[in-house]
Amino acid sequence: MTFNSTWHNLLENIEELPADAILVTPLSRKAFRVTDVQEHRVLMQYRDADETIPLQKDQFETLYERISDSRGAFNLDRLPPDAEPYATVLSLHPRFEIDDRKGTLTESDQSTGSPLVEAQSDSSETDGVEREEPDLDVYADALLLIDALERHDVTHLENAETPALVNLYTLLSDVQRNANDLRKDIRSVLLGRLHHDQPVSGQFGSVQRTTRRNRSLKDDELVLNAFESAGIERDRLTTVDSSKVDEALEVTELSETDVYEVETSEYVRKADVDEEEKEGRLQGLKDQLAATEGEEADELREEIEELENRIAELTEFQSGRSFHKSSSGG
Repeated sequence: MTFNSTWHNLLENIEELPADAILVTPLSRKAFRVTDVQEHRVLMQYRDADETIPLQKDQFETLYERISDSRGAFNLDRLPPDAEPYATVLSLHPRFEIDDRKGTLTESDQSTGSPLVEAQSDSSETDGVEREEPDLDVYADALLLIDALERHDVTHLENAETPALVNLYTLLSDVQRNANDLRKDIRSVLLGRLHHDQPVSGQFGSVQRTTRRNRSLKDDELVLNAFESAGIERDRLTTVDSSKVDEALEVTELSETDVYEVETSEYVRKADVDEEEKEGRLQGLKDQLAATEGEEADELREEIEELENRIAELTEFQSGRSFHKSSSGG
C-alpha cells in the first residue's frame, strides 16, 4: 500500500475522533488535542498551550519509511522530542500500534488500536462520578488527620494541650509511613512506564525517571594492593579513607571501579508541584461539600458521625498501650 493511501486512511480515522478526545505523546506523556485536519497536515495543540502546531504530511511519510526500514517495529527512543506527536497520531491508523512496554511503533495487520488516545477529562468533568472509599490505611489516617487539624489551632503549637499534640504527632507519623509505602508501590509501576528523563505531567505536578548512583569501597586489602600496583605506597593509605582514595585516584590510571563497588538504581522523583491547581481543586471540593443537600447530606452526616466515633476512640488516651493500638488500627 502506498503512503498516499495510508495518509488518507489516517485522516479518516482522525476525523472520527470525538471532539474532546485527548491524545498523549508516547515518551514524555504530554497531552494534546487535534484541532483540525487538512489535506497535507494535521493541526494540534498541547493542553494548556495557545500555540497551534502543524504536523506535516511529509514528516509522517518519513516516519512511515523508518518503520518500514526497521522491519515493521520502530524504536521510539529514536524520535526527536518534538516528533513524538507524529507517532501518537500515526498510531490512530488501524495498521500501526504503539507498544508502551517495548517502546516501539509497530506496523501490523492485527493492530488493537492506540493506547495513547485516552478518555481523559478535566477535574471539573469528573465531579459527578460516583466515588468510593478506598481500602487503604493512608486514607483512614488522612481523614483522621484532617479532622484533627480542623479541631485544633496548629498555627500556635505552643498553646496546644499535650494530648492534642500527641494525637497530631501520631497521626502525622501514621500518614507519613502509610503514604510512603503507597508511594513506593506507585513508583515501581511508574518505573516500567517512563522511558526517558523527560518529565511526565499529571494534573498536580510531574515526575521523571532518574538514575541514582551509589558507591562503596571494596575490601581494604584489595584497595591497598590496587594502589600499590599503581605506584602509591601503602603508608600513604594506612587506613582506607574515601577522601584519600579519591585524591589517589586523581594521580593514577586506576579507574573508579578498581577500588569502589558502584551500583546504580532507577527511581522516580518529584519534578514539580502545581500549588495553584491543588488549591483550586481543594476549594472546589469545599464548595461541593457546602452545596450537598438531601440524601447525600444524610450520608455525609453518617460518615462524619462514624469518623467522630473513631476519633473519640483515638483521643481517649487511657494508656500508652491502648493509645498506640487505636492509632495504628485504621
